[in-house]
Amino acid sequence: MTPGSAGGHARPKGGYQVEALAKGLRILGLFSEQRPAMKLTDMAAATGLPLPTAFRMASTLTAEGFLEQLPDGRYRPAPKVLTLGFSALRSLDLVQLADGPLRRLVDATGQTVNLGVLSGDHVLYLVRLRNNDLVTANIQVGSRLPAVRTSMGKMLLSELDEAGLDRVLTEESFTGAAGPNAVTSMDALRPVLAEIRGRGWALQDEELAHGLRSVAAPVRDASGTAVAAVNVAVPAREVPTSRLLDRVGPLVQDTCAEISRLLGGR
Repeated sequence: MTPGSAGGHARPKGGYQVEALAKGLRILGLFSEQRPAMKLTDMAAATGLPLPTAFRMASTLTAEGFLEQLPDGRYRPAPKVLTLGFSALRSLDLVQLADGPLRRLVDATGQTVNLGVLSGDHVLYLVRLRNNDLVTANIQVGSRLPAVRTSMGKMLLSELDEAGLDRVLTEESFTGAAGPNAVTSMDALRPVLAEIRGRGWALQDEELAHGLRSVAAPVRDASGTAVAAVNVAVPAREVPTSRLLDRVGPLVQDTCAEISRLLGGR
């Protein structure tokens, strides 16, 4: 009689682990936009698992941070599900998870708040909550701006090693319309990125456009990787650099830390 057959020896440990993982993934796969939360009995019925097994699976997933139990006893996916590595889903869910923290940042600052990710040598804007006083009225969700001239872009570029920078940036990355303080070469950018890397935040001071300043910080996932950045953009004529860094900068960092925790980071 072979190991794992009826009445024989226990199933090999490796096979048991794969089957347990499959059961857990089947439970996670039950949830959808139409079914965001489920009772334990419904999970057992939908997967064909015995109720005690479904309970153990749900308890384990809850303990590991992938499910959370609501006051009425139902289960729903927890934010740590985003760390499973499905990058396309992560980008979509990042926007949803960040919505509350970003709106609180708008309320706290009264200024324009943006969330973006690195896309080649550009920053792709995923969220833009705009103050009507800002000079860059043409920027919207889906806009792509040069990474070397934006606070979010410089923040995310600072996370790359030399090989990564060489892959992403070319001479063309420094061309086109710019503000009066724009960096115009890789040699000039490198010490700027090193400073950003050391302090954990990035400033843009009339580099993207005349009259515009912003400060950015990174959003990190459970592995510590910077997957996005958040900035607050202000009219330079109204908000001096010292005020932007002293009052607004810490709020941006706190917001990024909150979103990072929702993504399973620290």
